[in-house]
Amino acid sequence: MAVGMSAPVRLEVQGRVGVLTLADAEGKNALSHTLVDALLARLQEAAAHEGIHALVLAGLPEVFCAGASRELLLAIVDGTVSPSDILLSKAVLDLPVPVIAAMEGHAIGGGLALGLCADVVILSRESRYGASFMNMGFTPGMGMTTLLEQVMSPAQAQELLLSGEARKGSDFVGAAGFNYILPRRDVLPRAMAVAARIAEKPRRTLALLKRTLSVRRRQAFESTRTIEALMHEISFAQVDIRQLVEDNYD
Repeated sequence: MAVGMSAPVRLEVQGRVGVLTLADAEGKNALSHTLVDALLARLQEAAAHEGIHALVLAGLPEVFCAGASRELLLAIVDGTVSPSDILLSKAVLDLPVPVIAAMEGHAIGGGLALGLCADVVILSRESRYGASFMNMGFTPGMGMTTLLEQVMSPAQAQELLLSGEARKGSDFVGAAGFNYILPRRDVLPRAMAVAARIAEKPRRTLALLKRTLSVRRRQAFESTRTIEALMHEISFAQVDIRQLVEDNYD
């Protein structure tokens, strides 16, 4: 079964595995209003689908998710959208079944945060991953101030958050806590294999264990939401923030 095959986000069910794919090639999988709404809707469908025991979260081969779109960021600058309204991280963290992030393509800013909410995280050696928020003059969001420390040391996480640098997946080999860092062509097949193995188990038991194992990440996310919202309120109020955002997309 497939849902929304022509939409920017697709949900397919293969046996007991759901495959949720960000597929907005034209928008390079940037988090636009359209993509965010579609992704939230597909996540709700996956959560309610009793036949799904594990979910693979995938993107395009070249880009998993490029983070917030120019349109969305300027809406935040103008005050028509609140950063707290973007609840994608919580939707992934609260999904009742295990999520495997197959980040074969680049994942930047909110796109990386989205993947880090998964229970199993797989990167590509060739693709780049980074927290680009500070490059545009505003502080990190979507729980990134704590999510990054779940997969690497606090020292590494702080450097990436402060610098906004994007690094190749190969740079994290042996120095971070990602589940797998593989050649790009192997990322999705490995994610599907992991998901299939997990999906053999009873859904209710999986849901119980996932909720227990994810307690620390969910608590950290909730505790940081208020702090990140306050930092956003201050940093997005800067007089030059619109120009900084515009310059980043030139």
